[in-house]
Amino acid sequence: MNPDRRDFLRHALLGLGAAGGLRAGSAGPSPSSPTSATLPPFDASAPESYWSAVRALYPLEPDLHYFNTGGLGPAPAPVLAVVAEVTRQLQAKSEHGHERLAAARRTVARFLGADETEVAIVRNATEGNAIVAAGLPLAAGDEVIFESHAHPGGSFPWFQQGRQRGVKVKTFVPNPADAADNLARIAALCTGRTRVVQVSHITAPTGIVLPVAAIGRWCRERGLWFHIDGAQSAGMIPCTLPDLNCDSYATSGHKWLGGPLETGVLFVRRERVEQLAPPLVGAHAAEIDEASGEFRLAPGALRYEYGTRNAAAVLGLAEAVRFQEQIGPARIAARGRSLAARVRAGLADLPGIEILTPAAPELNAAMVTFRSTRVAHDRLFERLFKERRFRCRPVTEEKLNALRVSTHVFNSPAECDQLVAAVAEFTRG
Repeated sequence: MNPDRRDFLRHALLGLGAAGGLRAGSAGPSPSSPTSATLPPFDASAPESYWSAVRALYPLEPDLHYFNTGGLGPAPAPVLAVVAEVTRQLQAKSEHGHERLAAARRTVARFLGADETEVAIVRNATEGNAIVAAGLPLAAGDEVIFESHAHPGGSFPWFQQGRQRGVKVKTFVPNPADAADNLARIAALCTGRTRVVQVSHITAPTGIVLPVAAIGRWCRERGLWFHIDGAQSAGMIPCTLPDLNCDSYATSGHKWLGGPLETGVLFVRRERVEQLAPPLVGAHAAEIDEASGEFRLAPGALRYEYGTRNAAAVLGLAEAVRFQEQIGPARIAARGRSLAARVRAGLADLPGIEILTPAAPELNAAMVTFRSTRVAHDRLFERLFKERRFRCRPVTEEKLNALRVSTHVFNSPAECDQLVAAVAEFTRG
């Protein structure tokens, strides 16, 4: 058996042993309990031994160089173990496990610096964005402003509101060189009919970190609803939501957090909950008082959760958060930035390579988007993957025709150097 695969299976079985200690009716690990992962202490004098231990917890094929966490992040062994064990427990009694969700919600809320009453567990950032777009009391002619680089999961809900309610969509092109100018571009579009400003915390195509806290302050001074699409930030960089000055924030569990598919988070500031109606309501989102017959929405952000959920996946998301906490959000961010900087520096030395991600540290994080003037992006993507097993992400938005590299905790400096070498080989004139 391949030694990397053997290490992964050993860690997974350790995780299953820890998860197996859960009672079938329990809520899973407590919000303050450590993850079941086994990691050595971090030694700053020999950091790569630590990161190799982190890599061993991921099920990635040994010859796959995975640089697409911004699209889909693999889940580590302790997360897979919790999902498998909770699924087994629930299936053994044919139960839905809804009573287990509260503990997971508390864990996620704590990780984001929010109160648990402000957090709903949704299926992904797209669903969170759609709840905000459909739930705000907007009328024909009301305006929403967002950046032209918004992911379809952030922009399509608003285009639908344009068709359905006559909401007017305005977009600005993000400036990759000047953070303050991005706020100025929003301000230039704002009118008396503007009701909502939405931005990506980190843009998906080129990894621009937008000045969300400053934008949020500006919006609050004007009474505008400020929503953040955080699909590319939670798990990549530390995110304390109250510090971002947003009214709502949505993210996915399946990217940088390393959680299961169909897990996500919607945060709605407690002072704003009553202004955001849940577009879909079902069991668990509301109740009817048997005595009076009064229909009441669930308190806080719980009103945005409805119906039977995959409790195993939700508990897996909580385990993913605990795994991130064990490593440390600041350490994760520093690792991702360091590897991205290494890729960037290597690519910058290659002839015919244009880097689209900002150079300024305050404007970039753990993604690098680039293109070649010598080779078409789709051809370069194909060769990198088929001939060298480097998985990046083609970027066709706004006709950028580029490749995006995402660097996360399971990547290594050696992989980054090998990627640069492969790009050099395949773009050589």
